[in-house]
Amino acid sequence: MTLYADLRVSRGAFDLALDLTVEPGEVVALLGPNGAGKTTALRTLAGLIALDSGRITLESAVWDEPPRTFRTPDRRPIGVVFQDYLLFNHLSCLENVAFGLRARGTDKQTARLEAARWLDTVGLSDYARTRPRALSGGQAQRVALARALATNPEVLLLDEPLAALDASTTLHVRAELGQHLSRFEGRTVLVTHDPLDAMVLADRLVIIENGQVVQQGKPTEVAHRPRTDYVAQLVGLNLYRGTADGTTVTLTDGGTITLAEPASGPVHVAFPPTAVSLYLEPPSGSPRNTWPAVVTGIEQHAHTVRVRLDATPTGPADLLADITPAAVADLHLTPGQPLHPTLKATEVHTYPV
Repeated sequence: MTLYADLRVSRGAFDLALDLTVEPGEVVALLGPNGAGKTTALRTLAGLIALDSGRITLESAVWDEPPRTFRTPDRRPIGVVFQDYLLFNHLSCLENVAFGLRARGTDKQTARLEAARWLDTVGLSDYARTRPRALSGGQAQRVALARALATNPEVLLLDEPLAALDASTTLHVRAELGQHLSRFEGRTVLVTHDPLDAMVLADRLVIIENGQVVQQGKPTEVAHRPRTDYVAQLVGLNLYRGTADGTTVTLTDGGTITLAEPASGPVHVAFPPTAVSLYLEPPSGSPRNTWPAVVTGIEQHAHTVRVRLDATPTGPADLLADITPAAVADLHLTPGQPLHPTLKATEVHTYPV
């Protein structure tokens, strides 16, 4: 049974227009900047916001179709894990997991037995009597997931499920969540702003900007072929648009880039910041892309330093280069400094607009 959602919601000047399908066993991640409409989309699926127009169906069951049909959250076969988990602090972990079952009419003993089974599944059987306030962030996340799955939902909705965790915990919990999702036979919609969460957990990405889908596909496809500046920044690529004529691309915003393989017509041009080398003087040697540029920004990124440059009018604007701290010292980098970034044509990838 396919979950189909044609979501149309207006809130003041903001309009959400999103078509979404999720197959059984599939994890779809909604990824986008703050205010893109991700959480609004999730809340419409959960029944917390009614559609202004459109339709949500699970096979033949209609969940929302204005103005005739609207199923409240308790009448939708869903499980929800919110960003802050929303566990009941006055209940034990066992009672938290059993809550959804009890709310659906399951008798107390059966609900507790099923809750205990789910706590064991997520590795927390020893915490059955523990209150949520005594749990770590990772443990609370697993209890919330167990509570959502205990009702055997057809659709699992995850709203930034790892956002409340510290960096040291996230890696472990992300791996655990991935294992649980791989065993879940229902449909999962994951809302996140973290590209790593999306890349690791999702089978398919749906990128939303300003309430609209701007790109979707498998994580590897999106990572290698971004179609907007936002997506390029997420996956760490330089991205430009232009018109190719043989091995030369004339960029839309000015400048040119030389290719190793000829292309034709409107194209996206993409390459990683690590492919850009920086020199104080124009380098000699094999032909490649070389432009005079000015340093516009310097940012520390883990073990590398990201340098922003403006190479207009002969090259691209907002050019990113990743170099080592040692290279920063050798170049004596400062904002406003003139440099000569170079890019090998073999490092440049193009694909149709």
